[in-house]
Amino acid sequence: MPSIAKHSFIRHIPISNNNHSRRRLFFFHCQNSMDINQTERDTTHHVHYNHTDPSKFARWNARESFEFMYARPWQRVNDFYLNTVRANSSLHLLFQSQTLPDHDDSGVPEISDQAELECGVSKDRSGKWARFNFKIVLSYHGGSFDGWQKQPSLYTVQSIVEASLGKFVDENKTQLLKDKGLPIEGCAAVAGRTDKGVTALHQVCSFYTWKKDIKPREIEDTINDAAPGKLRVVSVYEVSRAFHPNFSAKWRRYLYIFPLTDGWDKNQSRGNGESCESFTYNEICDSVSKDELGNEKKSYVFSVRKVNRLLQQLEGKLLSYKMFARDTKASRNDGPPTECFVHHARAMEARLPITENGEETKVMCIELVANRFLRKMVRVLVATTIREAAAGAEDDALLKLMDATCRRATAPPAPPDGLCLVDVGYAEFDREKCFVMED
Repeated sequence: MPSIAKHSFIRHIPISNNNHSRRRLFFFHCQNSMDINQTERDTTHHVHYNHTDPSKFARWNARESFEFMYARPWQRVNDFYLNTVRANSSLHLLFQSQTLPDHDDSGVPEISDQAELECGVSKDRSGKWARFNFKIVLSYHGGSFDGWQKQPSLYTVQSIVEASLGKFVDENKTQLLKDKGLPIEGCAAVAGRTDKGVTALHQVCSFYTWKKDIKPREIEDTINDAAPGKLRVVSVYEVSRAFHPNFSAKWRRYLYIFPLTDGWDKNQSRGNGESCESFTYNEICDSVSKDELGNEKKSYVFSVRKVNRLLQQLEGKLLSYKMFARDTKASRNDGPPTECFVHHARAMEARLPITENGEETKVMCIELVANRFLRKMVRVLVATTIREAAAGAEDDALLKLMDATCRRATAPPAPPDGLCLVDVGYAEFDREKCFVMED
């Protein structure tokens, strides 16, 4: 869109020596500045990204995508995740006909004299190699916290965990923290920082200390008492000093649960996952931004099978996902820092457990496994895939978006309520151990 030049004309006022004139002049300039700023706000235009890739219907713009994503019964998904964290429910209820993988500790370095010696540890185990390292697997409800990372005045998982671990800090570090006037806290390394609202069922962190005779059960009980019902320890045990939850990890598995029913459309798709155009919102909706896209039509119905086909194109490929990342620095937008290898990307239809009120929610489950994920990458990928499926884009639409030069080519992030970090793997990825296996 061509830029619009904005001109302002300020009336010349002769400056008087008296204070009254100075106050009048100051007030005039302030009022004129407010008028100009208001004019600039009124003339601001948010232009929809002009896609050149073919599609059956026009794509949603950012506002339409945002509204479509958030017009969902997310509280039901939140309740399901909360019950799962409390061990009152399970992902098995979503995939009743399949054998689901459990958390696998294979690949984690074991504690042995030979293993430590191979890492350059002397027999006297002096210095940092005299410390004890514990692997802690956590389950927490995203809606109850402000994310993982510790931040001032925010209720985060890391702040709670590290405050709990302060009980197990050795004497030297305790004295050092006291001398600096800092709280007595442990330091927890983590496999991946989750955003506010994102749940985790098997988040992996580690904690080391020089304090002896610590029992894993003591660590488990202390953390469990910190936020009961919101944060739960799945397991704790001592591991090799060479283990790091992030650098040792070979893959991460995320699950996104997307409700298929909302306030617009009570029959989003047929039981087999194929869309039914007779159930669309106002059949095929006219664009709400006709001034930008003319009379093009937009569909608010998508096929779960179409989403699955779009995602499958990503499997087995090392690609740069910078167009699907958010809040990344410009220096990180090129090269390996934005590349991810996707092992598995599938979608299928499922149903949440029936509530006490007899409500049943039909959902789409998207499983993504990769060696790493960029910031908000999963949420942007989910929202963009649904948008492309509703538009009837070609199956390689996501691959084509990798070459885009403007992040408006992808959709705004889907709500964090549906996202869950299911597991972190330290052995080679096994495709047979997946939730969604449909083609």
